[in-house]
Amino acid sequence: SSGINAEWSLRPGFLYRTTMYLAASASAEFFADIFLCPMESVKVRIQTTPGWEQTLRAGAPRIMREEGINGFYKGLAPLWARQIPYTMMKFACFERTVELLYKYVVPKPRSDCGKGEQLMVTFIAGYIAGVFCAIVSHPADSIVSKLNANPGGGVVSAAKELGLAGCWKGLGPRIIMIGTLTALQWFIYDSVKVAFRLPRPPPPEMPESLKRKLAAAQ
Repeated sequence: SSGINAEWSLRPGFLYRTTMYLAASASAEFFADIFLCPMESVKVRIQTTPGWEQTLRAGAPRIMREEGINGFYKGLAPLWARQIPYTMMKFACFERTVELLYKYVVPKPRSDCGKGEQLMVTFIAGYIAGVFCAIVSHPADSIVSKLNANPGGGVVSAAKELGLAGCWKGLGPRIIMIGTLTALQWFIYDSVKVAFRLPRPPPPEMPESLKRKLAAAQ
């Protein structure tokens, strides 16, 4: 009886796993960006404003002196618009791509694959996830950069000034950069787990009770 109950308790987790991936990653990024935004503000101004300060130590006090605390957070909403979809794609797309690769591309079960084969799947899934990360976050990334380069502007004015073409300018190089970065992040993460023999759960599988229900419905 306990085994049956345990199997039934797995069904919501399997059926709604994508929603849970998205919700968990979005909530984590929401809070992370609150801490990231001040440093992002200083970084972008160093990159885009000629003659501005060249270090975080000098740049942060200058923003505080000239604009107050709001100077650090005026790009928070666009940062959320960039980073939250980015992180949602990074995790949800990666997890589902791993599932699909083992189901439709890899000619044998994950348990029969060597560590090198499994890490290659991780790298490929990470790169695919990175491509989608770059696409969904690129317009907001362009607006964030424009906002921090122009301290007096707002989100709407920055978007209008950039225009549709400007919001998507540079997407190709960013896809290559983010795709490679995301692939390496997942690859290194998984490699460390392999090296230290940490648990690496396999992709989720449909519970037997759900398989029987679907078979009966057909």
